[in-house]
Amino acid sequence: MNTELFFIYDSHCPWSYATTALVNELHQAFPEMTINLWHIAHYEGTDSAGSSQVDAVSKQSAANFGQDYTRFADSHQDSTMTANLMAWLQNKQSIQALDVLNALQKELFIEGNGLNSKPDFDSVLAEFKLSPPNKIFKNQLTKDAEFNLADIAEMQELIETTAFPALLLAVDDRLVLLNHNLYLTKPNAIVAAVKLELN
Repeated sequence: MNTELFFIYDSHCPWSYATTALVNELHQAFPEMTINLWHIAHYEGTDSAGSSQVDAVSKQSAANFGQDYTRFADSHQDSTMTANLMAWLQNKQSIQALDVLNALQKELFIEGNGLNSKPDFDSVLAEFKLSPPNKIFKNQLTKDAEFNLADIAEMQELIETTAFPALLLAVDDRLVLLNHNLYLTKPNAIVAAVKLELN
């Protein structure tokens, strides 16, 4: 049986941050499952999640936010560089992608690091010994990130929704859209739901 998990997310989206906890649980429970992290690059520097969304995520999930983040939650966000980095990582060193995503989300949502310039990424790059090309750290999407967006658009046609975050489980030729909202307060509960789908 071939199983894959597809996570459509934006690194700067609080709901995506809360949903990453579910991906972590599934990765731990099913280490052999291929995980595809598809960054949707929604935040382009013209809007933000906003403090009201952060409050809603705090109340409806197990996610924690640092004061350094909540202070600028209403400021414009730009996830372009993170989308570039994650697309490069998914192609070159996918085994590290989920750990790097967790580290980047900690930098953003706990430490308040906006991830807007190359120096903002330096500590994570050093921690994981990563040497991405300089084109990653420009305010335009790389070809790898654009290819990801094309894959996401194709998947969204299949599932008939453009909502994100989205968790999709592929079991052989069957695709299941997981209702991640049911598990945000207890991320480990999604493991039992996926076991039912696998059986």
